Amino acid sequence: MSQVLTISCKLKVSPSQAAKLDATMEAFGQALNWVNQNTHEKIANAVKLQSLCYHEIRARFGLSSNLAQQVCRRVAGARKVAKQKNRPVKEFKSSFVTYDTRIFSFRQKDWTVSLTTVEGRERFELAIGNYQRGMLAGSNPKAATLIKRKDGSYYIQICVEKKPPKQQDTDKVIGVDLGRTDIAHTSEGDNWNGQQLNKVRDHYSRLRAVLQRKASKGTRSSRRRCRELLQRLSGKERRFQAWVNHRISKAIVSRAKATNSAIALEDLTGIRERVNQQPRSKVERRRANSWAFYQLRQFLEYKARVAGVSLVLVPPAYTSQTCHKCLHIHPDPAQSYRSGKSFKCGHCGWEGDADLNGANVIALLGAVVNQPRGPGLFCSLVEQNRLRATESPLRTA
Repeated sequence: MSQVLTISCKLKVSPSQAAKLDATMEAFGQALNWVNQNTHEKIANAVKLQSLCYHEIRARFGLSSNLAQQVCRRVAGARKVAKQKNRPVKEFKSSFVTYDTRIFSFRQKDWTVSLTTVEGRERFELAIGNYQRGMLAGSNPKAATLIKRKDGSYYIQICVEKKPPKQQDTDKVIGVDLGRTDIAHTSEGDNWNGQQLNKVRDHYSRLRAVLQRKASKGTRSSRRRCRELLQRLSGKERRFQAWVNHRISKAIVSRAKATNSAIALEDLTGIRERVNQQPRSKVERRRANSWAFYQLRQFLEYKARVAGVSLVLVPPAYTSQTCHKCLHIHPDPAQSYRSGKSFKCGHCGWEGDADLNGANVIALLGAVVNQPRGPGLFCSLVEQNRLRATESPLRTA
């Protein structure tokens, strides 16, 4: 099974070429908004949109045949995503153009790409390093997206299909416990504290509150300025979160590859809805809802696939309440051996960090899932009873 990776490459653009790219992105953006505004929002089929708007797109905006088709596909895709989130598609920005293999090509011998513009075909040299060259070498990309950044530079995001290496077969498993106090804690003892991330989020939350108050008052220009600043803050916080998750996922996958280990994670699907049902303060609710654990899981999954590291998901039930040494759970369902960041087992006496204990339990579950060999998890009391039963089997009349 192949894996699609996106390689971001900077373009070397002359002033005349920049004018052609700007004109293409402007026409593409206008066409997107025109189609979105002049067709029913429930139409999310690209073929149907093309039958309704194709000729009008070409006549109004001067786009080529394939670019007109890309407009219909982009609107259809955006509407499908918006439908899942139960919200309409409001507006498209004029800062990107999507391409397929008919209007985009990559040439390795001189590291250039050819793109269709509103004024014909243009060839651009790529300003890339060894990483991008290594990823593009020998590939035959069939899709790309042209974008213009705020600093005026142009980038082409090239989609390449790579066959990931065969996943290593191993008995070793690194368990990863995800949380908010520690963003991630591994069974080997590595941990990434979430204190810095919470400080940054709280800082942006206070700024948003101030700007939102000002955005509802004052002059028209001041309100517009506040809205622009709110959008910038949202982008900064999102990029910081992605940077943190990239750094953590890279370190975990690198360690797993170096030690020839698999990675085990809890399957936390739906945890946000479950946690929101509990009574909490406004601050705790905001912090929980901004916890990007799913993004971290996505980063771990695709980085592990590229590195040939196996990743398994385990059920999260009782992973924080079970002692990884004796696999014992507190006999009273209303109580737990865990208290905050501390864990002290009342059965075997093990005492230590609660997240480290949870990560080790996840590693044990991951080992059973990764290399199933029957009932590999049982507490010592159950094992003692099993041994007694085998030593003195019941007699039947």
